[in-house]
Amino acid sequence: MVFLSETAMELCNIALGDEVLLTGKSVAVKTAFPCNDGSIVSLSLTKTAIEFEKLGTLIKVQKLDTDPYIAKEVLIELIGKQPIPPLSSEFDVMIRSHNDERIFAIGNIISVPFYGRKLIFKIVKVKFDTDLKLDEEMAEDLSQVFGTMNISENNRTIRLYKTNYTTKWTVLRSIQDDNRKKKRLKFDDIGGYSDLISKIQNLMDDALGVGGQMSQFNPIRGILLYGSPGVGKSTISNTLISEYDLYSVTISVLNLIPKNLGDTEIVLKELFEDAVAKAPSIILLEDIDTLCPKKSSSSTDQERKLLATLINLFDELRYTNSNVAVLATTSKLDFVDNSLRRAGRLQKEFEVSVPDRKIRREIIRKLLLKVPHTLTEKNIKDISSETHGFVAADLEGLCSEARSHAKERLSHQNIRSNLDIVEIMFEDVQYALRNVNPSAMKEALVEIPNVKWSEIGGQEDLKLKLKQAVEWPLKHPEVFQRMGIVPPKGVLMFGPPGCSKTMIAKALATESKLNFLNINGPELFSKWVGDSEKAVRDIFRKARQVAPSIIFIDEIDALGGERASSSKSGGSNVQERVLTQLLTELDGVTALGNVTLVAATNRPDRIDKALLRPGRLDRIIYVPLPDAETRREIFAIKLKKMPIADDIIIQDLVDITEGYSGAEIQAVCHEAAMNALELDLTATQITKDHFRTALSIVKPRTSVSLIKMYDNYIANADMQANRAS
Repeated sequence: MVFLSETAMELCNIALGDEVLLTGKSVAVKTAFPCNDGSIVSLSLTKTAIEFEKLGTLIKVQKLDTDPYIAKEVLIELIGKQPIPPLSSEFDVMIRSHNDERIFAIGNIISVPFYGRKLIFKIVKVKFDTDLKLDEEMAEDLSQVFGTMNISENNRTIRLYKTNYTTKWTVLRSIQDDNRKKKRLKFDDIGGYSDLISKIQNLMDDALGVGGQMSQFNPIRGILLYGSPGVGKSTISNTLISEYDLYSVTISVLNLIPKNLGDTEIVLKELFEDAVAKAPSIILLEDIDTLCPKKSSSSTDQERKLLATLINLFDELRYTNSNVAVLATTSKLDFVDNSLRRAGRLQKEFEVSVPDRKIRREIIRKLLLKVPHTLTEKNIKDISSETHGFVAADLEGLCSEARSHAKERLSHQNIRSNLDIVEIMFEDVQYALRNVNPSAMKEALVEIPNVKWSEIGGQEDLKLKLKQAVEWPLKHPEVFQRMGIVPPKGVLMFGPPGCSKTMIAKALATESKLNFLNINGPELFSKWVGDSEKAVRDIFRKARQVAPSIIFIDEIDALGGERASSSKSGGSNVQERVLTQLLTELDGVTALGNVTLVAATNRPDRIDKALLRPGRLDRIIYVPLPDAETRREIFAIKLKKMPIADDIIIQDLVDITEGYSGAEIQAVCHEAAMNALELDLTATQITKDHFRTALSIVKPRTSVSLIKMYDNYIANADMQANRAS
């Protein structure tokens, strides 16, 4: 309302309740109401109107005698730092009721009471409808119609609009907070992925009408970024939004769930209309697989309605030809409905891959620009070589862990004055590497002892063959390319129990600094149909994700047994399905990549022949009982850490332990030490008598028949190879 003196109202022929036009620095339409003010040249307004409408001190008042346009839709924007109200049916009813039969101009301020709060909005845009086409370029014979609806004042045209209960109200988001957030992100802060960003920019330029004329064809508006969690999809998307510096709408699960679930489609539609109204603009759909799950038999009606609404909104964008680009992100591409992944919707898909060595080096270099450090370019290169499978988020966590260790190091040195300027050193990063693992490995990671080649006695031929299969392709890939061959995909170690097969695999992972997945064959079996095959697929998927990596399967005979023997037994065919899945993973359609399968078994004769052919388990290596030279090295390594007496001669122990396995030799040393403590708890030396007692207790357990079986297996393999040649 506006309060006028009774005399002024009489002079101006204004009755109580008439609509009057107030013209000052801005324009507003108010309802006249008399007051007892004696001055005929003064008026009174509400506190809200004075604070927000800023009409000024000199205001012209006149009775409204024009016919305003009937508003079809009013777009409003929240003023100040108030949180956006939940866009529910309750709010819609409140704003329609409160503004029924009201007259506004663009720029006016309205106040809406909602659950004890007074929400202040500004009218940004009005869409109107009439039987006539109200177009600015209409024929001259319609000028009289416009003359009755527009008011000319001080060389400006004022267009007034009237709302009713059927008028639609759309709340636009304020862009102040978004701009504040976007300006913190720049392309210079992103390491690597420059080619990917350039491709996305070219498509977005066409969709937003930036940098040239629009194509005659409808431009690609929908772009889907997919990749592993933490790889940088959201960072790339938000940086693109920041660099374009346009209005943006971010849609996620958090801001799409209103008070009533039935209003979710309304909220989604309002957010899209918000972007269209402020075009050119960008819409970001974060985690679209969670926002709009793939349609299936288990989908709820709400999920199906939301998917249908999103599809319809994409189609509207396409046909309205608005300058709106849509960016969507997902970590689970297969969970995005196929109806969204087609031309006209999310048409273009880009994979943000797990960074390779070069991209990791660029990311680390960018991250270290933010903190003081003493790392050289060689240090950064070494770190990038050791961080296989690390995504951008993991590398950021690595730098944070290194900085925390640097602060601890300085505090232990009592250098508290320099804690504000902490320099990261290479030793801090090395510490962080031991404590930070790639996020994709956290589910399957096992603690691996820090086993070195030097801790394994003998087995030089086996060590060399494993290095050729695993280390050479990584350190010298150009050699394989030059020779026109591919590295071995798998290595099978077989031999008697206790001959260090598992320990050798762990040493291989430690020395090559690769990600290591340790799998026991029997643990893959499940009583649920399909779970065993899924477990095999998941293992290889994780290994490819964090490649280069090693999959070590112990007791592979339990997993890859002969299919004929398992069918004759009449038992379950789970083992056959698991073996088939394993064969498919080794040389199926999906490339294995830089993943090496290392397997160990005591019974190679029970393994299916299809698993042993070239191209799968390429190298089959016999790990025999240790010979004299190997036993000497094992004793030397073990006794170096034990307080032995001078009368102990290693060669004598080597001669006595003929037929012992590596594990049994270690058991002899352990039993000798325990025997010394049994006789005297204060003993400080282990003597020859203690070893004599230990040898009488620990006997070789590898039977002659088992050794003969290995010899026959090797002889048969050689015979088959000769026949083939």
